[in-house]
Amino acid sequence: MNNLKYEPMTKNEVKKAVDRKFPPRVPLIRTKWWGEGLDEQYGDKLKEFEKYPEDAVMVFIDPLEGMDFTPQYREKNDSGAKDAAGLLADWKDLDGFIKALPDPERPNLFDHLKETAEKAHQNNRYLIFGWWHLFFEGSWGLRGMENLMIDYYMNPEKVHKLHQSLCEQYVALITRAIRELDPDGFWTSDDLGNQEQLMMNPDQFREFIKPYYKEVKEACKQGDLHFWLHSCGNNTVIMEDLIEAGVDVFHPVQKHTMDEEKVAQEFGDRMTFLAGFDVQHTLQEGTPEEVREEVRYLIDTFDRKDGGMCLAAGNGIVSGTPLENIEAFLDEAYKYGKKHRQKFKEK
Repeated sequence: MNNLKYEPMTKNEVKKAVDRKFPPRVPLIRTKWWGEGLDEQYGDKLKEFEKYPEDAVMVFIDPLEGMDFTPQYREKNDSGAKDAAGLLADWKDLDGFIKALPDPERPNLFDHLKETAEKAHQNNRYLIFGWWHLFFEGSWGLRGMENLMIDYYMNPEKVHKLHQSLCEQYVALITRAIRELDPDGFWTSDDLGNQEQLMMNPDQFREFIKPYYKEVKEACKQGDLHFWLHSCGNNTVIMEDLIEAGVDVFHPVQKHTMDEEKVAQEFGDRMTFLAGFDVQHTLQEGTPEEVREEVRYLIDTFDRKDGGMCLAAGNGIVSGTPLENIEAFLDEAYKYGKKHRQKFKEK
């Protein structure tokens, strides 16, 4: 029995939104992003939101899963720590690290994803494959943030060697996913900005990261995949670079760090935005009506006549968020996302 309040979009309808080819409504992707403590707070009550379907199916891997670089690798990797005690605290270990990278063609790597992927294809759903942490986040996890920032000045050749080895690993995994899973999009993350500006000098992004994004995009082209990038913070100064590098969809245009209207106006004809709803303040502290107003504002800002917008939570929805606000967010997103598209038809 179908207990959905709204029907999910088909694969082609989501593609129309991303490719700016006049979708029927604004797709919702990662709107039900349950973050820290939310499940513990509400438990089964979150099942009430199953009536709101996501418009994409997502499957994730760890690109370095199975790696055994040092005896401490698993402990550090499982901790998720990205401090100065990274796995490559000493560059003398770089060659050993590269040699220890897991074989991207090892058997059964995607077996746990295939059932979900096959079901997505059977139901004509848009499928996203990917992982968290690409070249900036991945490298600071290996080197530690402080070390990496110094490396951009003191060890540029080492950074490039590390990035090239990671890039070869990533490209091989994307190529294999195209072959075995047939996804429609590739999702990854690099939190390139902080609350005020880019984490590094923009020229350092252009030297150390942008060329490898281009290689990732070339791999995506093999399977006609859209390139989805999550990057928190203020990314304004490199938006043009991200477009040139081949990023198709950018998330989240973080509230209070980027000028949403300016970004939409300047780049919205060349980049699709997975606009992220403010989970820090509006969703936690606002009233349900204020939540609905913000949904309408985001759609009015980013949804163009031909499309170019999807809607998401800006990040994980954490404990302390009122259930009625989550309901308002999801319900208004579906209602107004369809109504706004109808306005364009009427015009």
